[in-house]
Formats: sequence, C-alpha cells, structure tokens
Amino acid sequence: MRQRQIHPFDNVAVDIETGHKVALCDIAEGENIIKYGYPIGHAVRAIKKGERVHVDNIRTNLKEKLTYIYQPKSFALPKAPEYTIEAYVRPNGEIGIRNDIWIVNTVGCVNKVSERLSRLTGAKCFTHPYGCSQLGEDHGVTEQILKGLVLHPNAGGVLVLGLGCENNNIERFKKALGKYDEKRVRFLNAQDCEDEIEEGISLIRQLQEYAGTFRRTKVPLSHLKVGLKCGGSDGFSGITANPLIGQFSDKLIAAGGSTVLTEVPEMFGAETILMERCADKEVFEKTVKLINDFKDYFTEHGQEIYENPSPGNKEGGISTLEEKSLGCTQKGGMATVVDVLTYGDRITRKGLNLLNGPGNDMVAVTNLAAAGCHMILFSTGRGTPLGAPVPTVKISSNSKLAERKPDWIDFDAGNVLEGRDLSEELMQYIVAVANGQETKNEINGYSEIAIFKDGVTL
Repeated sequence: MRQRQIHPFDNVAVDIETGHKVALCDIAEGENIIKYGYPIGHAVRAIKKGERVHVDNIRTNLKEKLTYIYQPKSFALPKAPEYTIEAYVRPNGEIGIRNDIWIVNTVGCVNKVSERLSRLTGAKCFTHPYGCSQLGEDHGVTEQILKGLVLHPNAGGVLVLGLGCENNNIERFKKALGKYDEKRVRFLNAQDCEDEIEEGISLIRQLQEYAGTFRRTKVPLSHLKVGLKCGGSDGFSGITANPLIGQFSDKLIAAGGSTVLTEVPEMFGAETILMERCADKEVFEKTVKLINDFKDYFTEHGQEIYENPSPGNKEGGISTLEEKSLGCTQKGGMATVVDVLTYGDRITRKGLNLLNGPGNDMVAVTNLAAAGCHMILFSTGRGTPLGAPVPTVKISSNSKLAERKPDWIDFDAGNVLEGRDLSEELMQYIVAVANGQETKNEINGYSEIAIFKDGVTL
C-alpha cells in the first residue's frame, strides 16, 4: 500500500489508492488524530497501527463558539510572476475577461421570459425564485447579490428584467444600484409593454452593439480577481488541488492581484490559521465575527456546527469537519488576510479576502461572482458540472476523475501525488482563460445562480 504522510507531526497517512487515512502507529482511545499537523478529531476507541481511520473510530473535537486571541503571523510570498492578460477595459477602469450580455431578473416571475430571450439572442440569463415576498435583511441579500451581478465587468451589457409589481421593482432596484453606465445597463418591466419579447430583443441588440465597441487590450495581472471554491472534496483534495490553488493564490497576490476564500462552515476547525494571518486587529475582529455569526446561524436553527462532511466527502475519505476545513483553507495559500466581505460586498482591497456564505456550491459561486471575481477556481474530488456566471475552472484532486469526466474537468491536479510541480502549468492555464479560452462550464453552457435565503416568505 502506497501512503503519504502530509506533515511530520501526523499520526495518520493517506492511502494513495483510496484517499482514506491509515494509522501510522497505535492510537489510544481519546487520543487526537493528527493530519496536516493539526488535530482533526479524537479516537473513540483504540486504533492499531495500519488500521483505517474513519467515521467508525474518530469523532470531531469541535465545540460551539470560542474565544480567540490575535497572535499575528506573516509569511513570505513567492516572487511575482511576470504575466500580463488581455482584457476588456471598462469606462470606469475595471476590467472584464468576458464581454457577454447578461439578463438579470429582479424577480423569479419573469424567469421564463428571461430564458426565452436568452434562446433568441444568445444573451446569458440567470434565473432565481426571489425578488418578491421577502422581508427585511432577507430581501436585502437578494437585492445586493443582483446588484453585484449587474455591476460585474465580465458583462459587456446587462438587461435588468422586471415584472412591475414586485418588491424588488426596477425603480427601487435602481436606487440600490447607485451609479451605473446607462449605455451598458438597460431596464425592462414586462407589465409595461405590449410585447416583452420584442422589446427585450430590441434592448439586447442595442447592448450587443455597445459591447462590440470593446476590444481586448493588455493589462497587468494585478487586475485579476479570482474566487476560490471546493466542492465534492475527497481525501486527496487537501493534498493536491487545494494546495495547488493556494500556490496560485500566493503568486497572484504577490503580483498585486486579489483572491477570495469563502465557505465559512468549512473554516471551522481551521479558523485560527486564517486569524493569525489577518492584516491588523480590525480584520481579525471581523474574522472572529464572521466565524461566530455563522456558528450562531447553525445553533439558532437547532443544528450542530459540525454537521459536515457530506456523504460524498465521507466516501472519499474525509471523516470530520476539521479535516475538511484544514484541507479547504489551503486554497488561501499563506497570504495575509486583508478584508472580510459579506453578501453583496465588492472586492476593494488587493490580497486575500474572506467572504461570508455557506459551503453550498451554487450559493458560494454566486456570492463569489457578485463580489466581482472574474473567474472561480473550483477544486473537486468527486466531480460536478456546475458553472457560475463567470468562468469556473474545475480542478480535479485525482487523475481518475479527470479521465472519467473530461467534459467537466479543466485541469488535473492528480499528478501532484507523484511529486510533480504543476504551479506554473496552472498559472499559464489561468492566464489563457483570462485571455478568452473557454472553460468546460462555458463550453457546456452551464452557468447559474442561487441566492442565500434566511428569512420569512410572505
């Protein structure tokens, strides 16, 4: 059996064939199981050397809310890569790596109109069930996420499509939107015209003409904003794909760019690693609030904070939330945490940002897109066809998945298990995507959104 011990302090290794853990020594009942150099739980019975370590003999150490102390650490980043990208420079100075036309609905009632317009014009539509019958903060989250999509620079033009009687009506939404380019953003209330399809097509054609005035030009790599996400993780994710993404994140930040790490529940058990890297006490306090507020969200709904990993994660060899989190947060590399964002916030600081939100794949990629990420790096050990509104680069943690699902996977990180350094190869691929190379989700036409909901529906 081929095994990989990740950290010298570990008392388990990973079976290279299955991704499951194997005890490197006898482990007593109650003793911590160490992986990545940190405890991932404790043994609920004595475990013999060579025995598999999994859900039958390990339990989480996670508790409810904790008290944290700011103990800052900083780490040297790699040399900045000397790359430029070719992007569309918008009038406000932002850049887009795509020049699509987007249809953003204010309300779910016009979803089918949006889909029909998309089929007739080639514009991308993003359907959702919200925008009406929501109250307070819940409605505000919908408004802010849709605002982030309308303002996203990957869209050369946006048609905001409303019904006319919804809570999130166009006049209200314009106030939330603030300043916008009137050439780039057009509005249509379906109730206000005789033929919403004819009118919609006319407006989209105007937007397409406007988008056609933009051309790709060379800009520094520092303009790039990249979201970091994992889904369908397995026992290899924290060894191959996630550390590889972390290496890219550090390189991009060294070049002056930005990355965004989300999935707050999948920081539980690894949050102190991120807190140590906060730029200052203010960012540290925001990170503590991010973690504790999400723990409160769990407990207020009568749920245990460690009700994770998923069945697929467990089948792939992940046993506890700490193990999942320690693998997940590696996507953030070693860079300093410069800001903490919530729903609808847009990236304003260069460096590693943390973003509020659940681990749910559709909600997480939507949040990342709304924050302004030009693309998303999405590691997976089980595979998923999901695509965000922006290019969604699927990075497989193992080569078997890449071979079995070539229509889903963009980049195979499995060879990291054999000791290969794929960091430069991944950087070149990401630059190619930024320059226009389509990802599998784009080729397949898979792009969708899901908005986080936590409130009353009327």
